[in-house]
Amino acid sequence: MLRTHTCGALRIEHVGIPVVLTGWVQRMRDKGGLIWIDLRDRYGITQLLLEEGRSSAELIEKARTLGREFVIQAQGNVIERVSKNPKLPTGDIEIDLTNLQVLNASKIPPFTIEDETDGGEELRMKYRYLDLRRNPLKNNLLLRHKLSLETRKYLDSQEFVEIETPYLIKSTPEGARDFVVPSRMNSGEFYALPQSPQTFKQLLMVAGYDRYYQLVKCFRDEDLRADRQPEFTQIDCEMAFVEQEDVLRTFEGMMRYLFQTVKGIKLPAFPRMSYEEAMKKYGSDKPDLRFGMEFVELNRWAQGKGFGVFDQAELVVGISVPGAADYTRKQLDQLTEFVKRPQIGAKGLVYVKYNEDKTFKSSVDKFFDHEALQQWAEAFGAQPGDLMFILSGAKDTVRVQLSGLRLEMADQLGLKKPEDYKPLWVTDFPLLEWDEDTQRFHAMHHPFTAPKPEEAHLLESDPGAVHANAYDMVINGVEIGGGSIRIHDEALQKKMFSALGFSEEEAKNQFGFLMNAFQYGAPPHGGIALGFDRLAAIFAGRDSIRDFIAFPKNNAGRDVMIDSPSTISEEQLEELRLKIVKEKE
Repeated sequence: MLRTHTCGALRIEHVGIPVVLTGWVQRMRDKGGLIWIDLRDRYGITQLLLEEGRSSAELIEKARTLGREFVIQAQGNVIERVSKNPKLPTGDIEIDLTNLQVLNASKIPPFTIEDETDGGEELRMKYRYLDLRRNPLKNNLLLRHKLSLETRKYLDSQEFVEIETPYLIKSTPEGARDFVVPSRMNSGEFYALPQSPQTFKQLLMVAGYDRYYQLVKCFRDEDLRADRQPEFTQIDCEMAFVEQEDVLRTFEGMMRYLFQTVKGIKLPAFPRMSYEEAMKKYGSDKPDLRFGMEFVELNRWAQGKGFGVFDQAELVVGISVPGAADYTRKQLDQLTEFVKRPQIGAKGLVYVKYNEDKTFKSSVDKFFDHEALQQWAEAFGAQPGDLMFILSGAKDTVRVQLSGLRLEMADQLGLKKPEDYKPLWVTDFPLLEWDEDTQRFHAMHHPFTAPKPEEAHLLESDPGAVHANAYDMVINGVEIGGGSIRIHDEALQKKMFSALGFSEEEAKNQFGFLMNAFQYGAPPHGGIALGFDRLAAIFAGRDSIRDFIAFPKNNAGRDVMIDSPSTISEEQLEELRLKIVKEKE
């Protein structure tokens, strides 16, 4: 080994021993007669000391040639620091340098390798290997490692077996777009990269491996956001001979175990909420329960007063924002513009200030008197000093719009506390959702999700009324994962495919292998897939998953470090029998 200790290992009890350290030069301070060098590796920082009259002139001269990020080997003796640094674990000691070797020089880095860097995001992604030297990213990856380790420990304790499934599979029409890979040996045919190992884990249940898991890469060619990447990692799990309650109990147990072992937080039992209740109370199937502002429906009190916007609406619904009655007219106008943005899509916003003196000031004073607004306040459970917001329109649309406003108010008021964890299960989703563009039903989760047993008979006569035997795990407004009890009966699977508009031939071509497997004794089974990158971000109290992936893509799906995706040679295209068709300018 080129070192005897790491840069984070030495303490006051090591004073007097000779050591050899290696690492990168974080910074150097030359005060003439004294030189201090901060040496860094992934374990920490140790200060090196040279002093004129005590250190050799040759060694001092060599030290003065060092620059930031030079890789060096330092030999010396551990001594007690005169001026201690309580912010560093190694802050009680320093190394009285006796020898120094440059293992590799470094160009001046394009940004500072500090916790608070001066580099922009695109620049740091181009030099990701430098960005990864910084503590914030290092700590993120160490957290991810710890989560991975403890996940495997828990699942192993529950008798799950880790089994790898293929990355080159068959393209399927449901879900997001596939990434496809041309086959050289099968001209004109393509593999797809898996969006999930769904069918394979079901086949493993048929094969008798009744508890499977995998920390697996998945791929989706979709538009990117802070919590999405074209390639991501899932904790993918399946269990045989189980009902929904067994799956929820097992993976709620896993999440509570992870919070306890990784963060030292003891979570209570997860509350449960139906999809219908979540949409009615919060306008979202992944509600953030760290704060209130539950929806209140006002049709009874707001309609029939001559205000056409309310009278013509299917639903009048609002939220009460605690302590926000002092919002200025400018702030209220900004919020009105916020809800009118295309991402929200509301046509306007009604507000009612419930002043501390118990008077009201609203944007609809012309239509609603004090008595009417008092009724609203009572319906909301509002207190003097609160601010009420009301939207109206089509039921499903206006609830989603109000959800966007609710989250915006939580941001403005600082109600999203990163270290306050509020998990829940959302259950009883619709099995299918109607798509106006294609004029057919699509699976809300995937085509293998079982209907509620008591509603399975409706699949042919009234498919839109059927609820799924499905569940999502939500933490702080983020869908961490979802799953379901699967269809394990060939006849029921055929009915599902029919409800989704598959012809018998299409179903056979796409999923014939699974249907065939069901003929050989498929057990009842169900499972879940949890977003591992999202989970790591939640544990760190962050919104973006990008800094929890060593080498992520940017918002355009590009790796700017290696410049990918890129063109390939004409020879490769010819070998694959592909031709690039250039778009007309």
